[in-house]
Amino acid sequence: MRGWYGATLPSAAAATPSHGVITGWRLLLAICAMWLAGCAQPLPKVATDENTWSGRLALQVEGQDSQSFSAMFELRGNAQVGGLVLLSPLGNRLAQLDWKDGHAQLVSSQETRTSDSLDMLLQEVTGTRIPVTALFSWLQGNQATAPGWRADLSGVADGRLVAHRDDPQPQATLRVALTR
Repeated sequence: MRGWYGATLPSAAAATPSHGVITGWRLLLAICAMWLAGCAQPLPKVATDENTWSGRLALQVEGQDSQSFSAMFELRGNAQVGGLVLLSPLGNRLAQLDWKDGHAQLVSSQETRTSDSLDMLLQEVTGTRIPVTALFSWLQGNQATAPGWRADLSGVADGRLVAHRDDPQPQATLRVALTR
């Protein structure tokens, strides 16, 4: 087969599109993709909240009826407004606590309860009182006083917090290991 300028073309070239045509389509597709990407709206940035923590917590209460509680958790907010989700090691939701304006709600697989006291609902879930206001300060690396409790903040930079309760009896130890 002869081309328009008289040169002989190989027979395979006559059966397939020329290299220049394929390159042209690729260029056109690339331009369309860039145009579409330029028209797309950027995804909204997710605000990273400094008052959000997740990890594992363990609470050991000593005494005749020694008890322990451990769970994975997701905590957000502060002592006045926030939420706490407790998860099993397999990731199943055990309970969710939400609070604001002096009102707290506990949702578990068995029931939904409300109270004017976050401390009381948290005690029902964990088995003992936890100083919520101090806990938020401790997680931020700030020493805060809570009657009967003393916190070791030496590991907070590494995501570790240990707090001990000596009074009232029985003694208790709260351990938190952060993953964030």
